[in-house]
Amino acid sequence: MSNPENLKYTSSHEWVKTEADGTISIGITQHAQELLGDMVFVEAPKVGRKLAAREECTVVESVKAASDVYAPVSGVVTAVNGDLEHTPEAINSDPYGAWIFRMKPDNAADITALPDAKAYQAVVDSEAH
Repeated sequence: MSNPENLKYTSSHEWVKTEADGTISIGITQHAQELLGDMVFVEAPKVGRKLAAREECTVVESVKAASDVYAPVSGVVTAVNGDLEHTPEAINSDPYGAWIFRMKPDNAADITALPDAKAYQAVVDSEAH
């Protein structure tokens, strides 16, 4: 499994991409989607919602289970990926391209503190034991 080096990650299996405008895009990692299986539903948070770091804010459902998605940092939701409402399976075919929501972080420095690809892989490896 290869985790893109240009992203940050969370121990709860979200990926975080910093966009040019300072917002961040959030999705679930390849590891998470492999554990969940075929996606059938994505419930995105409402635009304008204020989120605390590690707050449950989204649910993804697969043929196997439903799973919460957490805010990686504190901030406000600025956009949701409406395409996933009709094609949630896009997460299975392109987990690092199918963002679920975007947010403006309260503090951009919080992003830097998130695990990088190597540290995230160590989390995944530790769960396998």
